[in-house]
Formats: sequence, C-alpha cells, structure tokens
Amino acid sequence: MTSSAHRSDANPEFSRPLPQRPLHVAVLGATGAVGQELLALLAERNFPVGRLTLLASPRSAGQTVPWNGQTLTVEPVSAEAFNGVDVVLASAGGSVSKQWAPVAAAAGAVVIDNSSAFRLDADVPLVVPEVNPQAAFTHNGVIANPNCTTILMTLALAPLAARRALRRVVVSTYQSASGAGARAMEELRDLSRTVLEGGEPQSSVLPHSLAFNLFLHNSPLQANAYCEEELKMLHETRKIMGLPDLRVSATCVRVPVLRAHSEAINIEFVEPFPVEEARELLAKAPGVELIEDFAANRFPMPTDVTGRDPVAVGRIRQDLSEPNALELWLCGDQIRKGAALNAIQIAELLLDPSAARASAPALSTAGAA
Repeated sequence: MTSSAHRSDANPEFSRPLPQRPLHVAVLGATGAVGQELLALLAERNFPVGRLTLLASPRSAGQTVPWNGQTLTVEPVSAEAFNGVDVVLASAGGSVSKQWAPVAAAAGAVVIDNSSAFRLDADVPLVVPEVNPQAAFTHNGVIANPNCTTILMTLALAPLAARRALRRVVVSTYQSASGAGARAMEELRDLSRTVLEGGEPQSSVLPHSLAFNLFLHNSPLQANAYCEEELKMLHETRKIMGLPDLRVSATCVRVPVLRAHSEAINIEFVEPFPVEEARELLAKAPGVELIEDFAANRFPMPTDVTGRDPVAVGRIRQDLSEPNALELWLCGDQIRKGAALNAIQIAELLLDPSAARASAPALSTAGAA
C-alpha cells in the first residue's frame, strides 16, 4: 500500500478484531457475480449486519438490489461512502481497489479485497481461514483474498503439509467461465446455444469462444512464458503457506464450465507419504469433502460443488514415477469458496480471534528443499 499510515509493523500478535456489535458493512462491486454472492452469503450465514451499503461504479449506481427482505439502492463509490463503515467487502477489480481501499482503511474500515491489487504486498496479509487464520490479525486496514485457484489448492495442501514437509507442487487447472466474470458466464451460455444451432460462435468477452472448447488461460503472458494466473499460484501459495522456497509450477486452462474450477495436483514431499494417511487427513480437513469411489470410478466433478461451500477432493493416489509424491484431483465453486465465501470467512475470523488461534495447521518445514 502506498499510504504509510496503513503499513504493517509486522507484529504477529492478534489485533484489530471487528467490534462485537451489529456492523456497518459495505460491499464494493455489489452488482457483479462475486458481489451478488457476497450479499447472499451475508444473509445465509447470519453475519451481524446492522447496516448494509452497496457501492459500485457510477454506471451501476441507482440500481436496486433485494437483500434479506429489503430493497437497497446501489450508491456510487466515494470517500464519503466509507464514513462509519466497519468492514468493506471489495470485489470490483484491482484498479478500483488500489484507488479506494486506502481511503476506506483511512476512514477506519477493515477492507477485505478480492482483487490482486495487494496480494503480494508484504504489508498486507493474504488469508485462507482454514490455512493461515492468524495472518488476518496482522492487518493494518487491508486483508487480501487470494486467487480462486490458490484458495482451492491450499485447502488440500495445508493438512498434508502439516504432517510432512512439501518439496514441489505441479498443478494443472481447469477453470470455469465465472473466473472471468458474469459476462463470460452469459457468453458461454449464449455461444453454446449458437453451436448447438449450427452457428459459428464469436466471442467478445473472452479471446476465444469457450463453447465446446478450451484454451490456455487468457491472462497476460510474462517474459518467462508463464501467464499471470500461473504465477499467482506460485507466489500466493508461497505467501499463504509461509514457504518462500516452495517449488510450484502451474498450467492454467479455461474450460466450458460455468462456475466451478477443477485442479489436478502432483505433490512431492521430502519423504514418502502413505496414501491412506493422506486420505484420512483430507477427509477430516476443514473446508474439504472427500469424494472417492474407485470401484465406480466416481470422483469430484464441478456439479458436485456448484453452489456449495466445500472443496471436493478425490482420486488420491501414489505417483508411480516418484516415491515421495502423491496425486489428487479437486473441484471447488469459484464464486463461492474461490471468492465470496473466503472473504466472508475472513470477516468472521475478525469477529472471533480465539477460534483463529486454535484452528490453523502448523506446517512441517523439516527437510524442505
């Protein structure tokens, strides 16, 4: 962050929890797919909302949104809009967050930001509540919500890394249209109909038609030939898990699924990891659901997790090429746990510091290379 008033002193002690009273909550980016999911989850999880302010760009201002028996009007974002706000749930893009998160924090709010704007800022905690909840309390006004693929992956990695040190992670992702926003989801629906009717699909939201197609992730390619999305998985995983030298390689692919991401992950440890032990750990890990039926060849699918909280994990097996490695497959709802739910869970952490102290796995680093 650029404002020195909100730079962290890196004091790991628990600090700045949310007040124990009905809160004034602002949702920035309230009209988008994640913003709508945030609103649904605030009601569903009975978050202590005393007052709810919906904020968006001037072009979306004036829209009305039903919420919890009320009809709320979306307001244009401004400095004055953050007066008296306790927590801001922001999902309006990196440039908007860079402009307004410091303003909201200066006004006294805690900003939980779903964009990439602050994720790798050393002064901003990057939090997955089931993995590193204590980090949330080192904030000085802004907490970053990780990338969706990173959230899903670290939920599976953390319980295993608490038992044996990680050496290397290789992941291939199968990412849904929802990761590109509500317009991309609608385009997938429209272009799928076009193909089924014999027409030629022409994409305007994504660089290629996703209807009955897939393509390598459309985030900008970097000089090392990895795309931005793939490097997010590398750097964010290292930060969340506190393993700055962890070797991670990702290949990210966009697939014709509406809102659930899938990942095939190869995990190398410093020593062999019995499959049954890994399965038992994942079966009881918070936020994880085990779906495995080898006899029926039935493992997690996007339809298993769409609209649901858990990340489904399955097909856990020994890597035949490396005795210290396991393979697994997972699926998770990108809009929910990959974005909105994780943000709400961070806010819930700030309401209950004692739960955070007891919940995080201690990662094993002995012998890590």
